[in-house]
Amino acid sequence: MSTSEIATVLAWHDALNTSDVETLLELSSDDVELGGPQGASQGISALRDWATESGIRLVPGRIYYHDGVVVVEQDASWPSGQDSAEASNPDEVSKLATAFRVVHDRVTSVYRHDDLATALAATDMNEQDLVPDS
Repeated sequence: MSTSEIATVLAWHDALNTSDVETLLELSSDDVELGGPQGASQGISALRDWATESGIRLVPGRIYYHDGVVVVEQDASWPSGQDSAEASNPDEVSKLATAFRVVHDRVTSVYRHDDLATALAATDMNEQDLVPDS
C-alpha cells in the first residue's frame, strides 16, 4: 500500500473543503480529468471553476487503495440555498464515492460515482482493498 497516494488524496480533500483552491490545483496535474453525473471535463481551469463554483464539501470516510487508484467513500454536502443539480436537497448530506488516480503525488483523475459499490466496480476493487482504520 502506498501512503503517498492516500496522503495526496486526503490533502486534496482538505484543500477543497477549506476553499484553498491554489493548494488544490498544486495537488492536481495540469491535465487533470474530472468526471461525474454532470459529465466530464479536463484541465486545471475546469478544476478551478468546479472548486470555486460548486461549493461542495466532501468529507472522506472509508478509503480503498490499489495500484495508484484511491477510492474514497464520502459524505457530500452543498451550501444551503445553492441551486445544485447534483443534490436533490442541498441541506442534506449525500453518501457517494470518488475514484482518484494519483501519479507522482499529483491527482490526475477524479471520477465521482453515486455510491461506493459503483466506484469499487469501476476500479476493479473490493473489500480486500480497504485501507485499515479508514
